[in-house]
Amino acid sequence: MISTVFSASTHGISASIITVETHIESQIPAIVVVGLPDNTVKESRERVSAAIKNSNFPFPLRRIVINLAPADIRKEGSSFDLPLAMGILHATSAIGDPKSTETIFLGELALDGSLRPIHGALSIALEARRRGFRRIILPAANAREAAMVQEIDVLPCASLREAVSRANGSHPNAAPFRVDVAQVFREQQSVSTMDFSDVKGQEHVKRALEVAAAGGHNIILIGPPGSGKTMLAKRIPTILPPLSFDEALETTKIHSVSGLLPPGAAIVATRPFRAPHHTISDAALVGGGIGYARPGEISLSHNGVLFLDELPEYARNVLEVLRQPLEEGAVTISRSKSSVEYPADFMLVAAMNPCPCGNAGNPRQPCTCSEIQVQKYMSRISGPLLDRIDIHIECPQVKYQELASERRGETSEVIRARVVAARERQQQRFRARKDLHCNASMNSRDITRYCAVDDGCKELLRRASQNLGLSARAYDRILKVARTIADLGDSTTIRPEHISEAIQYRDLDRRM
Repeated sequence: MISTVFSASTHGISASIITVETHIESQIPAIVVVGLPDNTVKESRERVSAAIKNSNFPFPLRRIVINLAPADIRKEGSSFDLPLAMGILHATSAIGDPKSTETIFLGELALDGSLRPIHGALSIALEARRRGFRRIILPAANAREAAMVQEIDVLPCASLREAVSRANGSHPNAAPFRVDVAQVFREQQSVSTMDFSDVKGQEHVKRALEVAAAGGHNIILIGPPGSGKTMLAKRIPTILPPLSFDEALETTKIHSVSGLLPPGAAIVATRPFRAPHHTISDAALVGGGIGYARPGEISLSHNGVLFLDELPEYARNVLEVLRQPLEEGAVTISRSKSSVEYPADFMLVAAMNPCPCGNAGNPRQPCTCSEIQVQKYMSRISGPLLDRIDIHIECPQVKYQELASERRGETSEVIRARVVAARERQQQRFRARKDLHCNASMNSRDITRYCAVDDGCKELLRRASQNLGLSARAYDRILKVARTIADLGDSTTIRPEHISEAIQYRDLDRRM
C-alpha cells in the first residue's frame, strides 16, 4: 500500500511543499528514505520507529520505502519526523485517512512520541496558505507563530497520539488554534527602557543620528573612548519608525528559520539590533555554514540596525563582505549544490576611535600615536566601504558642564515623531515604487528625479568635490542625505543649507 501525506521544508526564508510517499513491502525489515535527505532526515528513522512503538501504535516489521518529493530539493531538519510517522501509520492501516490532501504535517518527534518545536513555521504556514492547504498540524510550541497566518487552521499537538486524533477528527477539541493577530502584534511591540534623553551633550551627534534614522542612512561615529558612541548607537532603535506588519513578518521568517525565535513566540514586532563582536568571521556576518547556508548577522539585522563597534578591529575580509549587501539590500550565498538569497536591508551603524590610543584631537589627553600609526589605523577601513557610509560624524569628549548638568535633552519619543513624519513624506514621494521605501535606497536615476538642486547648491557641491575629492558614490550620497534633511524640515526642495549640512557629514573624507 502507498500512503501520501504532505509536509514542507524551508529554503532561505521561503518554503516548499514536500510530498511524503510511503510504500511498504513484504521483505526484510528496514526503513529507507530517498529524495535527497540530509543526515538529520536519515536519522529520523530511529526517532520515528521508537515514537510509534512508545505511542502504542503497531509498527510493521517489513521494508518501508519513503520518498520525499520533489527529489531535486535537499530536505533538511527534523520537521519531517511527524509526516514520516503519519505516512507509516496510514500505509499500515493503523489509522484512518488523515485528510492528507488538505493538511500539512510538521514536527520533531522525541523517542516517547512527544512533539518538539521546529524552525520556519511561519514561512511554511504562509506557503501552505498560498498553495491552498486548509490546515497545518504542528507542535504546540509553534502554534502562535503559525497562527499569525490567517485563513488556515492551525492544530497544535503535544504528541504523536494527539496528532493522529487531530488528523482523523477524533480529538475532543476540534477547534483550531486562533489568535487576535492585531492584538498580538501590539503586545509584541516592546517599549525600550533606553532613551535619548539619557545622553548628556552630543547634540550635533544626536542630530546626525536623527537624519540617519529619517532616511535609513548608514552612519559612522568617530570619537575617543568614553564619548558615548556605544550609548548613542544602542538608542537608535528607539527613534526608528515602528515596524509595519509586513516588515515584521519578513523579519520573523528570518529569525524563525535561524532558530532564534523563542518557543511560544508569535512575531518579531520590534526592529532588530545586532552587535556582533569584532572577532566574528565573514561567514558568520554574511551567512553560510557547512551544507545549508544559514542567515548571518546582516540578515538577522534586516529592517533594523547592525552595530559594528571598534570598526578597524574587524578583519579586513570581514568588512569587505559588507559592500555588496549595503548596495543591494540582500545577500546571495552560493554553495556547490545550492544558492540561497537572504534579505539584508539594514542600517549600518559603526563606531571607531580616531587613532590607536583613542586620544587624537582630545585637548585633555595627549595622543601618543605617530602619524604613520594613525594612517595605518585608519587605512584598515577601505575607501569603497567608507563610500557606502552616508554620514561620518565626530563624537568629542563630553565637557564636565554637560555631564554635571541636570537638564535633559529631547526624548526618543519627540525625535521619533519627526523621523516618522519625514518617512511619511518619503513614502508619499515613492508611492508608485514598491521597491523604494526611504531616501537611502534611491539609485542614480531616482537621485536625478527626486534630488534636483539649484545653481547655489551646485556650486556648494562643486567646491566640496574639489576640496574633499569626492567619488561619484559619495557625491550621490550627499544628495540623498540632503534630501532627508529637507524632509525633516518639511521642504519640498533641496536648499543650500541642506547641502551644507550634508557635506559636513563627510568627516572621514577629510581625515583619510
